Amino acid sequence: MERDIDLNGEAQPSWRLGDSICTCADLIECVDTVGFLPMFESDIEGFSADAFAAAECRYQVRPDGSWVWPLWRWKGPVVTEGGCVYGKFFAGKAGFVSRRWWPDFCNWRRHSHPLPQSDTEAGMVMDIVLCELREGGSMVSRDLRAACGLTGPRMRALFDRHVLQLQMACRIVTEDFVYPHDKHGHEYGWGLSLLTTPERLLGPEAERCDRTPEESHHRMMEHLQKLLPNAKERQLLKLLK
Repeated sequence: MERDIDLNGEAQPSWRLGDSICTCADLIECVDTVGFLPMFESDIEGFSADAFAAAECRYQVRPDGSWVWPLWRWKGPVVTEGGCVYGKFFAGKAGFVSRRWWPDFCNWRRHSHPLPQSDTEAGMVMDIVLCELREGGSMVSRDLRAACGLTGPRMRALFDRHVLQLQMACRIVTEDFVYPHDKHGHEYGWGLSLLTTPERLLGPEAERCDRTPEESHHRMMEHLQKLLPNAKERQLLKLLK
């Protein structure tokens, strides 16, 4: 997708708020434009990738009972090709953050969601999970849980809860999606998140921010208030919380 050029010679996203998402390139441009985008409906009505998507790109069931969902399939390419970051960042629900806004978002979230002490249950589990990802690279959830030794009774719920918290704290992100294949070699199913750390995915430079967490939060709020002038302050605060 071509981009407009402003008077300073900088490329500007060609997608505009109010446009429909019709292609994967549109979704990449949308994330680049809005900065922070829930995948599905959020507390701000109409503000999500699904809400912006053209009707033919949403979930559809075929006459034979199979389904097609272009928007869902674009998640992986948006991360691998578009440079966006994906994870469960918004009230525990999945969404995207643009590469441009990631340093501020990460700066604020790591401040507002600090890691618990290592001598607590939560702290020990999170330490083990992060250690495995840093040393072993990227893993799907089931493999990561096995590598952490969290396979006993009730361990899955414990593991899932703390991995979610690590995503909200910007300590874990999704690198890509892994799909099983049928006997003909065709991908099927919903796909499994390939989890990793943002440092491994983006490199240490992408994590650096020369602002305080409070300055990052103020900057993000100003951006969202301009982008969504009809949204209430509490809704914007919840999005970034």
